[in-house]
Amino acid sequence: MRIGVTCHPTLGGSGTVATDLGVHLARRGHQVHFISYDLPYRLTTEYDENIFFHGVGVTTYPLFKFPPYSLALAARMAEVAERQDLDVFHVHYAIPHATCAILAKLVTENTSIKVITTLHGTDITYVGNDPSFFRITKFSIERSDAVTAVSRWLTRRTREEFQTECQIHTIYNFVDPDLFKRRTCDKSRFSRTGEKIVMHVSNFRPVKRVRDVVAVFDHINRQVPSRLVLVGDGPELSTANLMIDEAGLADRVEYLGTQDRVEDILPCADLVLLPSEYESFGLAALEAMACEVPVVASNSGGLTELIEDQVTGFLVDVGDVQTMARRGIDVLRDAEAARRIGAQARARAVQRFNPELIVGEYERLYSSII
Repeated sequence: MRIGVTCHPTLGGSGTVATDLGVHLARRGHQVHFISYDLPYRLTTEYDENIFFHGVGVTTYPLFKFPPYSLALAARMAEVAERQDLDVFHVHYAIPHATCAILAKLVTENTSIKVITTLHGTDITYVGNDPSFFRITKFSIERSDAVTAVSRWLTRRTREEFQTECQIHTIYNFVDPDLFKRRTCDKSRFSRTGEKIVMHVSNFRPVKRVRDVVAVFDHINRQVPSRLVLVGDGPELSTANLMIDEAGLADRVEYLGTQDRVEDILPCADLVLLPSEYESFGLAALEAMACEVPVVASNSGGLTELIEDQVTGFLVDVGDVQTMARRGIDVLRDAEAARRIGAQARARAVQRFNPELIVGEYERLYSSII
């Protein structure tokens, strides 16, 4: 098959999944054409005979207050579809990508091309639910030839928010167990001998509840000598910094900022905190699980489909800082429990969320609509 993939090329879960999916499809012999304004950050520049990148340029013109990227993207998608005789547009995020794919399909002479839209979360719960985007998001979902969502929770949420009878296939995200795995890690980069490493990886948006991360760590550090390692960047980082300073924890926190190779950092953690308001899936949790790192997360959203409480991690009610801290302290103090939870977490990641299984689900979906 010849597959056109459009995603946000910047750091984030949807771009990660879209890129990794494209790479695995190429390994299976499919031709994959990435179409975006920049090379996806997880896509290497090494030559692969089945992977192509088509950049999108935007014309600046005095009459345009804002560069018309969506129109430029749709035009480029139509061009690539015709020149490469694509079978499928697989777009990640409803708007603008699904909207652009539908427009490109109308423009192109390749009338047989199909549009598959994968919903990742904020395109439904935040952007798509904005009144100014609601109708175009609903239109884009219902005019796609197939729609997938990354969890059953997001599938239900989409149907409820948009009152749509459109069939939505739940296809989970996946993790490469050969890339994310337990390995020897030089913990001295982050902590002194005997200190535990508590880690949080996110885009630091309000939904991640970074204040809870700091509050939970404060409780943990009072009982177990530890360090907090923050990976990522975003609007709530400044708020977290203030809380850290007020709590007198500045010398207990390491800031790593945005990192491309999280797989080299996660194995250093003894515990990962993910106290989000909700996660549509929880890719950071899955990656930690694959590295055999216990996760304490919120009992909400797609996380409940990923983590089995007290078996492959811990699920705690949103905002219950005390219980989150208690779960973290218990597992940090009990090396055998940490090892058991970590091993069970990796087993679940490998068995249920592996590339062979998930990429195969996408392949079957492509074939069913072509």
